[in-house]
Amino acid sequence: MEQVRIRLPEKVQWIIRKLKEQGFDAYAVGGCVRDSILGREPEDWDITTSAKPEEIKQIFRRTVDTGIEHGTVTVLAEKEGFEVTTYRIDGEYEDGRHPKEVWFTGKLAEDLKRRDFTINAMAYNDEDGLCDLFGGQEDLQKGIIRCVGDARERFTEDALRILRAVRFSAQLGFSMEEKTKEAAGALAGTLVKISAERIQSELVKLLVSPHPEEMLTAWELGITKVILPEFDRMMETTQETPHHMYNVGVHTVEALKHIRADRILRLSMLFHDMGKPEYKTMDPDGTAHFKKHAIGSERISKEIMRRLKFDNDTIRKVSKLVYYHDYRMPPNRRLVRRAVNKIGKDLFPYYLEIRMADTLAQSLYHRDDKISDIEGVAKCFQEIVDEGECVSLKELAVTGKDLIDAGISPGPQMGEILNALLEEVLEDPEKNQKDYLITRAANMNHL
Repeated sequence: MEQVRIRLPEKVQWIIRKLKEQGFDAYAVGGCVRDSILGREPEDWDITTSAKPEEIKQIFRRTVDTGIEHGTVTVLAEKEGFEVTTYRIDGEYEDGRHPKEVWFTGKLAEDLKRRDFTINAMAYNDEDGLCDLFGGQEDLQKGIIRCVGDARERFTEDALRILRAVRFSAQLGFSMEEKTKEAAGALAGTLVKISAERIQSELVKLLVSPHPEEMLTAWELGITKVILPEFDRMMETTQETPHHMYNVGVHTVEALKHIRADRILRLSMLFHDMGKPEYKTMDPDGTAHFKKHAIGSERISKEIMRRLKFDNDTIRKVSKLVYYHDYRMPPNRRLVRRAVNKIGKDLFPYYLEIRMADTLAQSLYHRDDKISDIEGVAKCFQEIVDEGECVSLKELAVTGKDLIDAGISPGPQMGEILNALLEEVLEDPEKNQKDYLITRAANMNHL
């Protein structure tokens, strides 16, 4: 295999050089080496060394103790931080998450041996070149995710690696090596030990990857049964309707493939039909209906996102988009203004993308008409934006202060008056004139 040359950033070279000058080994290691070989831009550069944490701190003036009990010190080079970790051997993993103890070692091989996958167990410096003891480079060329050593041992040490294996497959377009896949399926149940935050992080990376369809691999291996049982319910729910050609779960995966890799969009797409299993009804002729399923989908999406410890802003945006994903109106400016008022100007472009992806993941039945409708609504929305038409209270030409200045007392009645004014303006944008609205407000106030 040809000799690999990696262009290390200057600051990384400087850290490695300083450690080597003091008689220690040092290498760039892990994901940055993998990404460099693949011709990708590494997100961050990690360094592994034979120097102990105290020795690292003596060599570098500015350091932060980020994980010193596990041998990690962050070295600051100008304003950038680089994690420098001592070669280590992990002790027993009692909880399927953390080693009970770690021992520092002077051998790089021992350190690489404890890593998760062969493609993440390579080290590099300019002097020694690539250190690849487990065939990581070959697995990169073949497009394979394979555990270092015994797959069951690696997954028993940290169950999150089971989900990470699927996530790397999704990000890189790789397939899992047979023994790795077998062990992942056998041990998927141990994911119950993993914290919600760690599950959330891996799930989002999988969803926004180039291959969100790897959700089906997660389902096949029994991973979703543990981390997202609601997905399994969708996979069990058939759709006997001319509008659909897949079960709810496969339709969801198809919709994920049709929407751009944005976190909010992909999460909304994952959750948009989660209410369907609960809301399914059947006609005597065998036709299925899922009326008002968006209400259930919104409720379930909130439950899942709270369970997985998502932030409030994400929960608000995603659950709102899920609730309105099936909200339809003809391409009529007045009706579109009302829809924008309900959904919000910031989320309306997302709503349009979700409608389109949902449609493209359905059957061909009336598809052209549906697409034409969505495009018409998008055109109306663009005109509303271009012409600066009012769609919310904050765009109304009068404020509560204006009404107070006009002699209207503050209180609940003022809110009612402002909402009544907005109603008029949504019907006819020409009425969004300060003088007109103050006169209307005064008339309403005297009623």
